[in-house]
Amino acid sequence: MSESDPVPGGRPGDVERATALSGELTGQGVHGVVLAYVDTAGIARVKTVPTAKLAAAAAWGVGMSPVFDTFLADDSIVTTDVLGSPDGDLRLYPDLDRLTVLAAQPGWAWAPVDRITQEGAPHPACGRTVLRRTVARAAARHGITFRAAVEIEWVVAREGTDGDAFVPAVSGPAYGAARQVELSDCAADLLAALAAQGVDVEQFHPEYAAGQFEVSVGALDPVAAADHSVLVRQTIRAVARRHGLRVSFAPAVLGQGVGNGGHLHLSAWRDGTNLHAGGTGRYGMTAEAESFVAGVLGHLPALTAMTAPSPASRLRLRPSQWAGVFTAWGRETREAALRIVTGTTGVRDRAANLEVKPVDLAANPYLDLAANPYLALASVIAAGLDGLSASAPLPAETTGDPAGLGADEAAARGVRRLPVTLTESVEAFRADDVLREALGPVLADAVIAVRLGEARSVEGLDDDGVAAAYRWKY
Repeated sequence: MSESDPVPGGRPGDVERATALSGELTGQGVHGVVLAYVDTAGIARVKTVPTAKLAAAAAWGVGMSPVFDTFLADDSIVTTDVLGSPDGDLRLYPDLDRLTVLAAQPGWAWAPVDRITQEGAPHPACGRTVLRRTVARAAARHGITFRAAVEIEWVVAREGTDGDAFVPAVSGPAYGAARQVELSDCAADLLAALAAQGVDVEQFHPEYAAGQFEVSVGALDPVAAADHSVLVRQTIRAVARRHGLRVSFAPAVLGQGVGNGGHLHLSAWRDGTNLHAGGTGRYGMTAEAESFVAGVLGHLPALTAMTAPSPASRLRLRPSQWAGVFTAWGRETREAALRIVTGTTGVRDRAANLEVKPVDLAANPYLDLAANPYLALASVIAAGLDGLSASAPLPAETTGDPAGLGADEAAARGVRRLPVTLTESVEAFRADDVLREALGPVLADAVIAVRLGEARSVEGLDDDGVAAAYRWKY
Protein backbone atom coordinates (compact mmCIF):
# COMPACT_ATOMS: atom_id res chain seq x y z
CA MET A 1 0.00 0.00 0.00
CA SER A 2 1.42 3.38 -0.94
CA GLU A 3 1.64 6.19 1.59
CA SER A 4 -1.12 8.10 -0.20
CA ASP A 5 -3.61 5.24 -0.05
CA PRO A 6 -6.09 5.71 2.79
CA VAL A 7 -6.58 2.88 5.24
CA PRO A 8 -10.09 1.41 5.53
CA GLY A 9 -12.26 4.04 7.18
CA GLY A 10 -10.94 6.99 5.21
CA ARG A 11 -13.47 8.76 2.99
CA PRO A 12 -13.00 8.69 -0.79
CA GLY A 13 -11.27 11.81 -2.03
CA ASP A 14 -10.29 13.02 1.45
CA VAL A 15 -6.55 12.68 0.89
CA GLU A 16 -6.56 14.89 -2.18
CA ARG A 17 -8.93 17.33 -0.52
CA ALA A 18 -6.85 17.45 2.67
CA THR A 19 -3.72 18.12 0.61
CA ALA A 20 -5.40 21.12 -1.00
CA LEU A 21 -6.79 22.31 2.34
CA SER A 22 -3.37 22.04 3.92
CA GLY A 23 -1.99 24.50 1.38
CA GLU A 24 -4.91 26.87 1.86
CA LEU A 25 -4.61 26.76 5.65
CA THR A 26 -0.88 27.37 5.55
CA GLY A 27 -1.52 30.40 3.37
CA GLN A 28 -3.91 31.71 6.03
CA GLY A 29 -1.30 31.32 8.76
CA VAL A 30 -2.81 28.17 10.28
CA HIS A 31 -0.10 25.96 11.77
CA GLY A 32 -2.07 23.21 13.51
CA VAL A 33 -5.39 21.36 13.42
CA VAL A 34 -7.27 20.31 16.57
CA LEU A 35 -8.93 16.88 16.15
CA ALA A 36 -11.73 16.57 18.71
CA TYR A 37 -14.26 14.04 19.93
CA VAL A 38 -16.39 13.80 23.07
CA ASP A 39 -15.93 10.85 25.40
CA THR A 40 -18.47 9.04 27.58
CA ALA A 41 -17.89 11.40 30.52
CA GLY A 42 -18.63 14.40 28.32
CA ILE A 43 -15.04 15.59 28.00
CA ALA A 44 -13.88 16.59 24.53
CA ARG A 45 -10.57 14.82 24.09
CA VAL A 46 -8.19 16.14 21.46
CA LYS A 47 -5.11 15.43 19.47
CA THR A 48 -3.51 17.98 17.17
CA VAL A 49 -1.49 17.67 13.99
CA PRO A 50 0.63 20.23 12.13
CA THR A 51 -1.21 21.59 9.15
CA ALA A 52 1.28 19.88 6.85
CA LYS A 53 0.16 16.51 8.28
CA LEU A 54 -3.56 16.97 7.61
CA ALA A 55 -3.42 14.84 4.47
CA ALA A 56 -1.73 12.03 6.42
CA ALA A 57 -4.46 12.25 9.07
CA ALA A 58 -7.11 11.99 6.35
CA ALA A 59 -5.32 9.01 4.81
CA TRP A 60 -4.32 7.02 7.87
CA GLY A 61 -6.13 8.57 10.79
CA VAL A 62 -4.41 9.54 14.03
CA GLY A 63 -3.95 6.99 16.80
CA MET A 64 -5.83 7.25 20.11
CA SER A 65 -6.46 4.63 22.77
CA PRO A 66 -10.03 3.37 23.33
CA VAL A 67 -9.37 3.59 27.07
CA PHE A 68 -10.71 7.15 27.04
CA ASP A 69 -14.24 5.77 26.69
CA THR A 70 -14.04 4.80 30.35
CA PHE A 71 -12.28 7.90 31.70
CA LEU A 72 -14.08 9.89 34.38
CA ALA A 73 -14.07 13.68 34.53
CA ASP A 74 -11.13 13.57 36.95
CA ASP A 75 -9.20 11.33 34.51
CA SER A 76 -9.44 8.20 36.65
CA ILE A 77 -10.42 5.05 34.75
CA VAL A 78 -13.19 2.50 35.17
CA THR A 79 -13.59 -0.68 33.15
CA THR A 80 -16.19 -2.78 31.36
CA ASP A 81 -15.88 -6.23 29.81
CA VAL A 82 -14.63 -4.58 26.61
CA LEU A 83 -13.22 -1.15 27.49
CA GLY A 84 -10.81 0.32 30.00
CA SER A 85 -7.71 -1.80 29.46
CA PRO A 86 -4.37 -0.54 28.12
CA ASP A 87 -4.80 -2.70 25.02
CA GLY A 88 -5.79 -1.62 21.50
CA ASP A 89 -5.85 1.48 19.37
CA LEU A 90 -8.28 3.54 17.30
CA ARG A 91 -7.82 5.98 14.44
CA LEU A 92 -9.22 9.51 14.48
CA TYR A 93 -10.38 10.59 11.01
CA PRO A 94 -11.13 14.32 10.63
CA ASP A 95 -14.43 15.30 9.04
CA LEU A 96 -13.16 17.75 6.45
CA ASP A 97 -16.67 19.06 5.81
CA ARG A 98 -16.62 20.49 9.34
CA LEU A 99 -13.04 21.78 9.35
CA THR A 100 -13.07 25.33 10.73
CA VAL A 101 -10.39 27.98 11.11
CA LEU A 102 -10.57 29.12 14.74
CA ALA A 103 -11.04 32.88 14.76
CA ALA A 104 -10.34 33.15 18.49
CA GLN A 105 -7.22 30.96 18.35
CA PRO A 106 -4.96 32.39 15.64
CA GLY A 107 -2.84 29.73 14.01
CA TRP A 108 -5.29 26.89 14.64
CA ALA A 109 -8.08 25.07 12.83
CA TRP A 110 -10.50 22.53 14.29
CA ALA A 111 -12.33 19.45 13.06
CA PRO A 112 -14.55 16.82 14.71
CA VAL A 113 -13.51 13.24 14.09
CA ASP A 114 -15.02 9.85 13.52
CA ARG A 115 -13.34 7.06 15.44
CA ILE A 116 -12.54 4.00 13.37
CA THR A 117 -10.92 0.71 14.35
CA GLN A 118 -7.59 -0.27 12.82
CA GLU A 119 -9.54 -2.75 10.68
CA GLY A 120 -11.70 0.03 9.23
CA ALA A 121 -14.96 -0.51 11.15
CA PRO A 122 -16.74 2.21 13.13
CA HIS A 123 -15.74 2.09 16.79
CA PRO A 124 -18.84 0.91 18.72
CA ALA A 125 -18.36 3.59 21.41
CA CYS A 126 -18.11 6.52 18.98
CA GLY A 127 -21.02 8.79 19.91
CA ARG A 128 -20.84 10.70 16.64
CA THR A 129 -21.29 7.43 14.73
CA VAL A 130 -24.21 6.43 16.96
CA LEU A 131 -25.97 9.74 16.29
CA ARG A 132 -25.39 9.47 12.56
CA ARG A 133 -26.74 5.89 12.60
CA THR A 134 -29.84 6.93 14.58
CA VAL A 135 -30.61 9.75 12.14
CA ALA A 136 -30.13 7.42 9.16
CA ARG A 137 -32.54 4.87 10.64
CA ALA A 138 -35.17 7.55 11.14
CA ALA A 139 -34.89 8.50 7.48
CA ALA A 140 -34.96 4.89 6.26
CA ARG A 141 -37.79 3.63 8.47
CA HIS A 142 -39.97 6.72 8.82
CA GLY A 143 -38.91 9.13 6.08
CA ILE A 144 -38.10 11.65 8.80
CA THR A 145 -35.20 14.07 9.13
CA PHE A 146 -34.44 16.36 12.04
CA ARG A 147 -33.30 19.87 12.81
CA ALA A 148 -31.63 20.43 16.15
CA ALA A 149 -29.84 23.06 18.21
CA VAL A 150 -28.21 23.12 21.64
CA GLU A 151 -28.54 26.20 23.88
CA ILE A 152 -25.32 27.00 25.73
CA GLU A 153 -25.19 28.63 29.16
CA TRP A 154 -22.02 29.48 31.06
CA VAL A 155 -20.73 31.66 33.87
CA VAL A 156 -17.83 34.10 33.71
CA ALA A 157 -15.16 34.71 36.39
CA ARG A 158 -11.92 36.64 36.51
CA GLU A 159 -8.74 34.63 35.95
CA GLY A 160 -6.59 34.14 39.03
CA THR A 161 -9.07 35.43 41.63
CA ASP A 162 -9.63 33.55 44.89
CA GLY A 163 -8.05 30.30 43.72
CA ASP A 164 -10.67 27.81 42.60
CA ALA A 165 -13.62 29.71 44.10
CA PHE A 166 -16.24 31.20 41.80
CA VAL A 167 -16.35 34.99 41.86
CA PRO A 168 -18.51 36.34 39.02
CA ALA A 169 -16.76 38.72 36.64
CA VAL A 170 -19.89 40.83 36.16
CA SER A 171 -22.23 42.24 38.78
CA GLY A 172 -25.33 43.30 36.87
CA PRO A 173 -28.75 41.73 37.55
CA ALA A 174 -30.28 38.80 35.67
CA TYR A 175 -31.03 39.64 32.04
CA GLY A 176 -29.86 43.17 32.83
CA ALA A 177 -28.35 45.72 30.49
CA ALA A 178 -25.64 46.45 33.06
CA ARG A 179 -24.29 42.92 32.77
CA GLN A 180 -24.22 43.12 28.97
CA VAL A 181 -22.30 46.40 29.17
CA GLU A 182 -19.75 44.96 31.63
CA LEU A 183 -18.97 42.11 29.21
CA SER A 184 -19.44 44.22 26.08
CA ASP A 185 -15.96 43.96 24.53
CA CYS A 186 -15.64 40.23 25.17
CA ALA A 187 -19.17 39.56 23.90
CA ALA A 188 -18.56 41.55 20.71
CA ASP A 189 -15.39 39.56 20.06
CA LEU A 190 -17.30 36.34 20.67
CA LEU A 191 -20.02 37.22 18.18
CA ALA A 192 -17.39 38.22 15.63
CA ALA A 193 -15.47 34.97 16.12
CA LEU A 194 -18.59 32.82 15.79
CA ALA A 195 -19.63 34.67 12.63
CA ALA A 196 -16.14 34.20 11.15
CA GLN A 197 -16.46 30.48 11.85
CA GLY A 198 -19.81 30.22 10.08
CA VAL A 199 -21.88 29.76 13.26
CA ASP A 200 -25.36 31.25 12.91
CA VAL A 201 -26.09 32.97 16.24
CA GLU A 202 -29.78 33.57 16.94
CA GLN A 203 -29.30 35.54 20.16
CA PHE A 204 -26.89 36.28 23.00
CA HIS A 205 -27.96 37.59 26.42
CA PRO A 206 -27.27 37.71 30.16
CA GLU A 207 -29.01 34.86 32.00
CA TYR A 208 -30.46 34.37 35.48
CA ALA A 209 -27.59 33.09 37.66
CA ALA A 210 -24.70 35.25 38.85
CA GLY A 211 -22.25 35.93 36.03
CA GLN A 212 -24.27 33.79 33.61
CA PHE A 213 -24.79 34.22 29.87
CA GLU A 214 -26.45 32.24 27.08
CA VAL A 215 -26.00 31.92 23.35
CA SER A 216 -28.52 30.28 21.02
CA VAL A 217 -27.50 29.13 17.55
CA GLY A 218 -29.42 28.20 14.45
CA ALA A 219 -30.82 24.70 13.93
CA LEU A 220 -28.92 22.19 11.79
CA ASP A 221 -29.04 18.47 11.15
CA PRO A 222 -28.33 16.69 14.46
CA VAL A 223 -24.71 15.70 13.75
CA ALA A 224 -23.82 19.23 12.66
CA ALA A 225 -25.71 20.65 15.65
CA ALA A 226 -23.65 18.51 18.03
CA ASP A 227 -20.45 19.51 16.22
CA HIS A 228 -21.40 23.17 16.60
CA SER A 229 -22.06 22.68 20.30
CA VAL A 230 -18.47 21.56 20.76
CA LEU A 231 -17.10 24.30 18.50
CA VAL A 232 -19.07 27.08 20.18
CA ARG A 233 -17.80 26.10 23.61
CA GLN A 234 -14.25 25.97 22.32
CA THR A 235 -14.74 29.49 20.98
CA ILE A 236 -16.34 30.87 24.15
CA ARG A 237 -13.44 29.64 26.24
CA ALA A 238 -10.79 30.94 23.83
CA VAL A 239 -12.35 34.41 23.55
CA ALA A 240 -12.79 34.65 27.31
CA ARG A 241 -9.15 33.80 27.98
CA ARG A 242 -8.03 36.57 25.63
CA HIS A 243 -9.97 38.96 27.88
CA GLY A 244 -8.51 37.61 31.12
CA LEU A 245 -11.70 35.71 31.97
CA ARG A 246 -12.39 32.17 33.12
CA VAL A 247 -15.57 30.37 32.14
CA SER A 248 -17.40 27.31 33.40
CA PHE A 249 -20.11 25.29 31.70
CA ALA A 250 -20.55 23.10 34.80
CA PRO A 251 -24.18 22.27 35.66
CA ALA A 252 -23.65 24.03 38.99
CA VAL A 253 -20.69 26.12 40.13
CA LEU A 254 -22.18 26.56 43.61
CA GLY A 255 -24.00 24.16 45.90
CA GLN A 256 -27.18 26.24 45.78
CA GLY A 257 -28.84 28.31 43.09
CA VAL A 258 -29.61 28.08 39.39
CA GLY A 259 -27.11 26.21 37.25
CA ASN A 260 -26.01 26.07 33.61
CA GLY A 261 -28.27 24.26 31.17
CA GLY A 262 -27.81 23.01 27.65
CA HIS A 263 -31.38 22.59 26.46
CA LEU A 264 -31.93 20.60 23.29
CA HIS A 265 -34.28 21.91 20.60
CA LEU A 266 -35.48 19.33 18.11
CA SER A 267 -38.03 19.17 15.31
CA ALA A 268 -38.99 16.29 13.02
CA TRP A 269 -39.52 16.91 9.30
CA ARG A 270 -40.81 14.95 6.33
CA ASP A 271 -40.47 16.11 2.72
CA GLY A 272 -39.72 19.64 3.84
CA THR A 273 -42.70 19.87 6.20
CA ASN A 274 -42.33 20.43 9.93
CA LEU A 275 -44.35 17.77 11.77
CA HIS A 276 -44.63 20.04 14.81
CA ALA A 277 -46.75 22.60 12.97
CA GLY A 278 -49.84 22.62 10.75
CA GLY A 279 -51.32 19.43 12.17
CA THR A 280 -54.65 18.73 13.86
CA GLY A 281 -53.15 17.88 17.25
CA ARG A 282 -52.53 20.13 20.19
CA TYR A 283 -50.82 23.40 19.29
CA GLY A 284 -50.65 22.38 15.65
CA MET A 285 -48.68 19.19 16.17
CA THR A 286 -49.34 16.30 13.82
CA ALA A 287 -50.28 12.92 15.29
CA GLU A 288 -46.71 11.76 14.64
CA ALA A 289 -45.23 14.74 16.44
CA GLU A 290 -47.47 14.11 19.46
CA SER A 291 -46.36 10.47 19.56
CA PHE A 292 -42.73 11.54 19.20
CA VAL A 293 -43.10 13.86 22.21
CA ALA A 294 -44.86 11.07 24.12
CA GLY A 295 -41.92 8.77 23.42
CA VAL A 296 -39.42 11.27 24.80
CA LEU A 297 -41.65 11.84 27.82
CA GLY A 298 -41.91 8.11 28.53
CA HIS A 299 -38.15 7.57 28.42
CA LEU A 300 -37.17 10.74 30.32
CA PRO A 301 -35.99 9.05 33.55
CA ALA A 302 -33.53 6.88 31.62
CA LEU A 303 -32.58 9.73 29.29
CA THR A 304 -31.15 11.68 32.22
CA ALA A 305 -28.21 9.23 32.23
CA MET A 306 -27.19 10.93 28.97
CA THR A 307 -28.62 14.43 29.34
CA ALA A 308 -27.63 15.09 32.97
CA PRO A 309 -24.62 12.81 33.37
CA SER A 310 -22.66 14.39 36.22
CA PRO A 311 -23.17 14.36 39.99
CA ALA A 312 -23.19 18.16 39.65
CA SER A 313 -26.20 17.83 37.34
CA ARG A 314 -28.32 16.97 40.36
CA LEU A 315 -27.49 20.33 41.93
CA ARG A 316 -29.15 21.96 38.92
CA LEU A 317 -32.13 19.58 38.65
CA ARG A 318 -34.20 21.03 41.46
CA PRO A 319 -37.90 21.94 41.44
CA SER A 320 -39.07 25.48 40.75
CA GLN A 321 -35.80 26.55 39.09
CA TRP A 322 -36.93 26.17 35.45
CA ALA A 323 -34.78 23.07 35.09
CA GLY A 324 -37.64 20.74 34.10
CA VAL A 325 -37.43 18.02 36.74
CA PHE A 326 -40.87 16.44 36.32
CA THR A 327 -42.24 14.14 33.59
CA ALA A 328 -44.54 16.81 32.22
CA TRP A 329 -45.00 18.78 29.03
CA GLY A 330 -46.60 22.09 28.21
CA ARG A 331 -46.67 24.90 25.70
CA GLU A 332 -44.08 27.47 26.76
CA THR A 333 -44.11 25.95 30.25
CA ARG A 334 -40.57 26.41 31.49
CA GLU A 335 -41.01 24.21 34.55
CA ALA A 336 -42.03 21.21 32.44
CA ALA A 337 -39.28 18.86 31.28
CA LEU A 338 -40.63 19.11 27.72
CA ARG A 339 -41.57 22.55 26.46
CA ILE A 340 -43.60 22.85 23.27
CA VAL A 341 -42.32 25.86 21.35
CA THR A 342 -44.79 26.99 18.69
CA GLY A 343 -43.12 30.18 17.57
CA THR A 344 -44.90 33.37 16.57
CA THR A 345 -47.81 33.40 14.14
CA GLY A 346 -46.38 33.62 10.63
CA VAL A 347 -43.27 31.49 11.24
CA ARG A 348 -44.70 28.46 13.03
CA ASP A 349 -44.18 26.19 10.05
CA ARG A 350 -40.45 26.80 10.47
CA ALA A 351 -40.07 27.59 14.15
CA ALA A 352 -42.19 25.00 15.99
CA ASN A 353 -40.07 22.52 17.92
CA LEU A 354 -39.66 20.47 21.08
CA GLU A 355 -37.35 21.73 23.83
CA VAL A 356 -35.88 19.14 26.20
CA LYS A 357 -34.95 20.96 29.42
CA PRO A 358 -33.23 18.48 31.80
CA VAL A 359 -30.01 18.74 29.78
CA ASP A 360 -26.76 20.35 30.89
CA LEU A 361 -23.30 20.98 29.58
CA ALA A 362 -20.93 19.35 32.00
CA ALA A 363 -18.15 20.85 29.84
CA ASN A 364 -14.38 21.43 29.76
CA PRO A 365 -11.09 22.83 30.88
CA TYR A 366 -9.83 23.05 27.32
CA LEU A 367 -12.51 21.67 25.10
CA ASP A 368 -15.10 19.53 26.65
CA LEU A 369 -18.70 19.05 26.91
CA ALA A 370 -21.12 17.69 29.34
CA ALA A 371 -23.89 15.72 28.38
CA ASN A 372 -22.13 14.39 25.36
CA PRO A 373 -24.26 16.14 22.69
CA TYR A 374 -23.98 13.20 20.29
CA LEU A 375 -25.26 10.71 22.88
CA ALA A 376 -27.90 13.11 24.18
CA LEU A 377 -29.34 13.79 20.72
CA ALA A 378 -29.13 10.14 19.63
CA SER A 379 -30.92 9.01 22.79
CA VAL A 380 -33.66 11.64 22.60
CA ILE A 381 -34.30 10.83 18.93
CA ALA A 382 -34.40 7.09 19.67
CA ALA A 383 -36.89 7.70 22.49
CA GLY A 384 -39.10 9.84 20.26
CA LEU A 385 -39.02 7.31 17.43
CA ASP A 386 -40.08 4.60 19.87
CA GLY A 387 -43.15 6.65 20.69
CA LEU A 388 -43.81 7.37 17.03
CA SER A 389 -43.55 3.68 16.06
CA ALA A 390 -46.03 2.75 18.78
CA SER A 391 -48.38 5.68 18.02
CA ALA A 392 -48.02 6.52 21.71
CA PRO A 393 -50.70 8.88 23.05
CA LEU A 394 -49.51 12.16 24.52
CA PRO A 395 -51.01 12.66 28.00
CA ALA A 396 -52.66 15.82 29.23
CA GLU A 397 -50.68 19.04 29.28
CA THR A 398 -49.38 20.44 32.56
CA THR A 399 -49.41 24.19 33.12
CA GLY A 400 -47.72 26.15 35.87
CA ASP A 401 -45.23 24.53 38.23
CA PRO A 402 -45.67 20.73 38.53
CA ALA A 403 -44.18 20.97 42.03
CA GLY A 404 -47.49 22.50 43.12
CA LEU A 405 -49.57 19.46 42.14
CA GLY A 406 -50.98 17.33 44.89
CA ALA A 407 -49.84 13.72 45.06
CA ASP A 408 -53.13 12.32 43.73
CA GLU A 409 -53.38 14.78 40.84
CA ALA A 410 -49.73 14.25 39.90
CA ALA A 411 -50.22 10.48 39.88
CA ALA A 412 -53.38 10.80 37.77
CA ARG A 413 -51.47 12.92 35.25
CA GLY A 414 -48.43 10.63 35.25
CA VAL A 415 -46.28 13.49 36.55
CA ARG A 416 -43.37 12.26 38.64
CA ARG A 417 -40.01 13.58 39.71
CA LEU A 418 -37.06 12.64 37.55
CA PRO A 419 -34.24 10.67 39.24
CA VAL A 420 -32.71 12.67 42.06
CA THR A 421 -29.36 10.83 42.05
CA LEU A 422 -27.05 9.77 39.25
CA THR A 423 -27.33 6.18 40.45
CA GLU A 424 -31.12 6.32 40.01
CA SER A 425 -30.62 7.59 36.45
CA VAL A 426 -28.29 4.69 35.74
CA GLU A 427 -30.80 2.17 37.05
CA ALA A 428 -33.52 3.68 34.85
CA PHE A 429 -31.16 3.50 31.86
CA ARG A 430 -30.18 -0.08 32.69
CA ALA A 431 -33.87 -1.03 32.58
CA ASP A 432 -34.56 0.80 29.30
CA ASP A 433 -34.12 -1.66 26.43
CA VAL A 434 -34.86 0.95 23.76
CA LEU A 435 -32.10 3.35 24.79
CA ARG A 436 -29.53 0.63 25.46
CA GLU A 437 -30.22 -0.88 22.03
CA ALA A 438 -29.89 2.55 20.40
CA LEU A 439 -26.41 2.99 21.87
CA GLY A 440 -25.34 -0.62 21.39
CA PRO A 441 -23.97 -2.91 24.12
CA VAL A 442 -20.40 -1.59 24.18
CA LEU A 443 -21.37 2.05 24.57
CA ALA A 444 -24.30 1.31 26.89
CA ASP A 445 -22.00 -0.58 29.25
CA ALA A 446 -19.50 2.29 29.12
CA VAL A 447 -22.23 4.79 30.03
CA ILE A 448 -23.22 2.69 33.04
CA ALA A 449 -19.64 2.20 34.22
CA VAL A 450 -18.67 5.86 33.83
CA ARG A 451 -21.80 7.23 35.50
CA LEU A 452 -21.45 4.88 38.48
CA GLY A 453 -17.78 5.77 38.69
CA GLU A 454 -18.64 9.48 38.83
CA ALA A 455 -21.21 8.80 41.55
CA ARG A 456 -18.65 6.91 43.64
CA SER A 457 -16.08 9.66 43.20
CA VAL A 458 -18.18 12.17 45.19
CA GLU A 459 -19.47 9.90 47.94
CA GLY A 460 -19.37 11.74 51.25
CA LEU A 461 -19.28 15.22 49.71
CA ASP A 462 -21.98 17.78 50.50
CA ASP A 463 -23.51 19.97 47.79
CA ASP A 464 -20.79 22.58 48.02
CA GLY A 465 -18.14 19.87 47.77
CA VAL A 466 -19.75 18.36 44.65
CA ALA A 467 -19.98 21.78 43.01
CA ALA A 468 -16.33 22.48 43.80
CA ALA A 469 -15.25 19.08 42.47
CA TYR A 470 -16.71 19.80 39.00
CA ARG A 471 -16.60 23.63 38.92
CA TRP A 472 -13.60 23.90 36.61
CA LYS A 473 -13.78 20.43 35.05
CA TYR A 474 -16.41 21.66 32.63
